[in-house]
This record gives sequence, C-alpha cells and structure tokens, in this order.
Amino acid sequence: MKRLASLLLHTPVVALLWNLLVVYCAYTLCRAIFVAMNWSLYAGTLTMSHGVELFGAGLLFDTPAILYTNAVILLIFLLPLHFKERPVVYQVARWIYVIVNSIAVYMNLMDSVYFPFTGKRTTASIFAEFSNESTGEMFKIFGGQFLSHWYLVLLAALVTWGFWKLFRPIPSRVKRPASLSRYYLSRAFALVVAVPLCIGAIRGGFTKATRPITISNANQYVNRPAETGIVLNTPFSIFRTLKKTPFVVPNYMSDTEAAALYTPLHQPSDSVAFTPRNVVVLILESYSKQHFGFYNKTLRGGAYKGFTPFLDSLITTSAMTYKYSYANGRKSIEGMPSVLSSLPNYVEPLFLTPASLNAMSGLARELGENKGYTTAFFHGAQNGSMGFQAFARATGFQRYYGRTEYNADPNFNGDKDFDGTWAIWDEEFFQFYAQQMSKMQQPFMTALFSASSHDPFVVPERYQGRFPKGERPLQECVAYTDYALKRFFETASRQPWFNNTLFVITADHVSQQIDPFYCTSLGNYCVPIILYAPGDPSLHGYDEEHIVEQIDIMPTVLSYLHYDKPYIAFGRNIMGQDDGFALHWLPESSSYEYVWGDYVMEFDGKQVTAAYQFRTDSTLTHNVLSAMPPATRARMERHMKAIIQQYMQRMTDDRLTVKSHD
Repeated sequence: MKRLASLLLHTPVVALLWNLLVVYCAYTLCRAIFVAMNWSLYAGTLTMSHGVELFGAGLLFDTPAILYTNAVILLIFLLPLHFKERPVVYQVARWIYVIVNSIAVYMNLMDSVYFPFTGKRTTASIFAEFSNESTGEMFKIFGGQFLSHWYLVLLAALVTWGFWKLFRPIPSRVKRPASLSRYYLSRAFALVVAVPLCIGAIRGGFTKATRPITISNANQYVNRPAETGIVLNTPFSIFRTLKKTPFVVPNYMSDTEAAALYTPLHQPSDSVAFTPRNVVVLILESYSKQHFGFYNKTLRGGAYKGFTPFLDSLITTSAMTYKYSYANGRKSIEGMPSVLSSLPNYVEPLFLTPASLNAMSGLARELGENKGYTTAFFHGAQNGSMGFQAFARATGFQRYYGRTEYNADPNFNGDKDFDGTWAIWDEEFFQFYAQQMSKMQQPFMTALFSASSHDPFVVPERYQGRFPKGERPLQECVAYTDYALKRFFETASRQPWFNNTLFVITADHVSQQIDPFYCTSLGNYCVPIILYAPGDPSLHGYDEEHIVEQIDIMPTVLSYLHYDKPYIAFGRNIMGQDDGFALHWLPESSSYEYVWGDYVMEFDGKQVTAAYQFRTDSTLTHNVLSAMPPATRARMERHMKAIIQQYMQRMTDDRLTVKSHD
C-alpha cells in the first residue's frame, strides 16, 4: 500500500498537485499569522463564521499568485518532452520551487508587519516608494525589522525547509518508456486539460463575463476595508498592480493654493430640512447621445430619428436634461465610480490601481449610513462580474442583486431569460428590479447597470425585426433597452414609492459613434444625464448652457435632498449657480481634456497643447490656443491643475472620505 501511494505521489499530475497543495497550505499559514499579528484591527468585529468566509475567499486570490509564481514548475511537470525526464531537471525544479515560493511567503509575512502602517496589502507602488533609498538605507530599514521580528524570520526559515523536504519530483526510473506514444499522449492530454483550467483560475472565473480579478475584487467579500488584508495576499497584489501607473502627485502649486482654487470637500449649504426621497440610478450600457433623437434634432438635416423613443418622450414631457453632458471615462469600470461616488478617471481606472482599496464613499454610503436608507445594487450578469459587486460593497451598498438572486425568484424564469453571453435580458431584469424595490423599506437608494446593449448585440428571439437596426448592430439593442425601460416605468408608476422617487438616467460610456461631432475627442464622452422626479414637475427642462459630467450626479442628488452632512465628491451640484466644468482623460494621447465656458483645452500634464471653441466648432477643427484671451487661458489652466493635483494627492494619501480628510 505504501509503495502504491509512493508511486502515485511521483506521477506527474499527482506530484504537481501535491506540490501546489503545499504552497496553498503555506499561504493559509501566512494568512493566519497575518490575522494574529493584526488582531487588534479585527478583534471587535471578526466572528468565526465570517473569518472562515474570508479565508475561503482568500483561496480565490491565492490561486493566481501561486500559478504565476510556479509557472516554470507547471511547465516542467506538464510539457510532453521526454528529454526533460532526468533527475538533474527535477533537482533544478526543486530549487526553483523552493526559492520562488519562499520569496512569496517572505512577502506575505513582511506585510503582516507593514499592514498597520498602510492599511492595505503592499502593491507594486512600493518600488516607486523606495526608489530613492540607497542600499545602505534599505538594509537599515529591513535589517531593523528582521531583528525586531526574529520569530517571523525563524518561521520563514522553517517554511523554506518545509518546501525543500515536501517537494515531490518525478524521478526517471527508465531511460526510455515502454511506449513513447503512450507517454506523449498522456502528457499532452494533461497539458491540454491544465491550460484552460489555469487560465480560468488566474482570471477568477471561466465565463466571458468574468473580468480578470484584481485587488479591488476583495471588497466583494469584506464588511470593512481592513478585512481586504485578510482576503488578499502580497504576491497577488504586486502582480496585479505591475505596469499600472501609480498616481503621481504633480507639484503645480502649493496645497493651500490648490485647495483655494478647488476642493472636493462639500459642506451643507442650506438650512432646508433633509427630504427623504427615494433615489434610483439607472446606468445604461453604451448609451451614447448619438443614439437619441432628442439630442440630435438638427442632425442630418433634421431627418435623424434616433433609437430611444421612450426616453425622448420622457425628456420632452417630464424630465430635466443637458445639452453639454459628459462621461468621465470610456469603460464600464470607469463609469461606475464616476456616477455613484463622484470619483473621476484620470490616467488609470481606479478599479485597477492600488487606490481601489482606499476608503470610499458614494450615494449608498452617505444615505445608508447617515440617513437610514435601504441601499441595493442590481446587475443581471453573473454575480461578481466586471468587479461591480466588489465596488458596490466598497462604497456602501447593503445588498447586491445579480443573476443568482434573479434565478432564485420564483416569479421569473431564471436562466431561461439569460441572453446566452452576458446577463439576464434587460426587459425581464428591469421588471425584477421594480418588484424588488417594492419590497424594500423606504426611503431607499438603488442603482441598476443594464447589460443588453453590449456586444454581441442581439435581442430576444421574440423581438426579431421589431426594432430598427440602424447603421451599427448596437442600435437595435439600444432600441430594445429603451423599450425595456418603457415597461419598467409602466410597472414602477403603479408602485406606492414612485411619486416619492428621484430617477437619474445616464450611460456608463459611449460606443460605436458615427457622425463627425461624436467622433471627436470631446464627442467620445457625450452621454445623457437625465433627472426625473414624477412628484416634482418643476424638475423639467433642457439646459443648453451649463457643462455637466457624471461626477456631478452624486452632489446634485444630495443637494436635491438637502443633505446636511459634509462629504467628498469631485463633482458639483449642477443645480447651483456656477457654469460647471468637465475634465476627462484621453487615453489615446495620454492627456487631459478640460471643458469650461466656451472652450475645450487639451493638456499633456506639463503644458496646454490645444484649445477649441467647442460650442461653435463642433468637430474641433480650429485650434485657437494662440488667440485665447490670456485671462481665460490662465483661469482654465490653474483650475484644471488644481483639480488634478487634488485628485492625485487624495488618491495617494487615501483621503476620499470626510473621516480621512484631515
């Protein structure tokens, strides 16, 4: 029996799995040490059951780190190359295995000490933080820590010894196998099976809707930001933030001057009592202004009809909207923070940077924690898809409703309503959304992210030929989602909460632009921002003067409710007196685009490179930088620099909430 167990343990697949299991155990030990070393951070709130959940979630993040660091080991064990079946090859593999995994363990153990000072797992930004330190200074820093934490050094040495002793090679007992064909077939089969499994494990899932997990996904499993330190591991945090440009704080002006020109700290400004209206935010996938008839009445000589008859009618009769309204990014993961937390996107998407672990606020947290609102986020895709669930939890949403919750509702058809690629069809999921809100205690704040107007651009079979197809495949789906919204509002209008609700309708970003105006750098950010309050007919009109953007939604909603607490938001109340501005990042030129007054200005981070009079030059054809009034140029440049400096500083210093403001 022992001989059989020994033979099995030295077969390639079993030996590889054993070696990886040893590493998983080492990571789990490091996680336990991390909790013990930082117990004061968790003692008051961490229960045994939640701790088990956090350790279980940690395996999801351990897997990519282990597969990355052991990539060479995987190749040695799985590649069907007979000439590698020599003892010397596996002796080299043993050294590689011990060294790379020991380094990973050391990094995890070091973070047990470092975490209380940073509040987050170490990321690739550490290389920039210590780039100016000399070798001697680095030796003093780490040498002192080794001496004061000698017991961790001893533990690390024991783990290294354990890696060496427990490693299982595949010693070659014969120079040539009895059947080379059997050898190559079995090894090739193992490799073919292993490759997709490894890819899915590294991505964090196997479906097309799964975005590769990053450090921000840890927020999906925690109740407090500090708990992300338990879920994550240090190698994963470094791997996932490599090549992600860290936020660099520019020195355009003094902090005092920057704060005088612009501050994201909002203070209560009126004495009117708080109005506890419900708030519903609808974020529509790829819903560019290009696809609306209302915003394009003069397009193509007035012949353009658009693909949103319901929303066009709503705007015309009952809602407030804006001619100059812009997105803050070009991806869904950039639109979410902008719309719900007033956090713009500059240089790198927040989700993909170390700052994704910063303490963040948003509409859900401000209203949920300070005003007792019930808060929930809805997205009809697989739970965890696109990192939305993690972001929702990080910004204060109490509940999350995805494909799992939809399938569990007996009033609907479950996966029969799945579109086959991404999510539940919008029509059915919008109805589910309306019904769930009717079960919530008022006041509530909810947000929904639609899905059907997404590649591969299909509509339910029963609607084939029902909607206009347009010049782009997306436009038929836009028309379908518009119809789904019509049905949603028909259902919502019959609910007791409807007349006490403020609806905000916008898009995450633009997509498939067609006409020249929409294909400019500025046109690529044109999205609708629509405010609709059925119980407040005064909120109606078409503003053709002010400049608004997605980050203005949060402060506008809070101002409309007469919110009486201070908060951090990078936008402004669009119902206020100032003219507004928009500032977004142009990834194609690695520059900023700033809109104010009659001008749009392009800035490469060091100098202004162009300016256009966008209200009269809609295709941005004539660069008027040299002809700009000096006072206007100076005012725009200083204000823009103040915004950028404040943003970078706060992202770097983790000051995105009032509690961390000072």
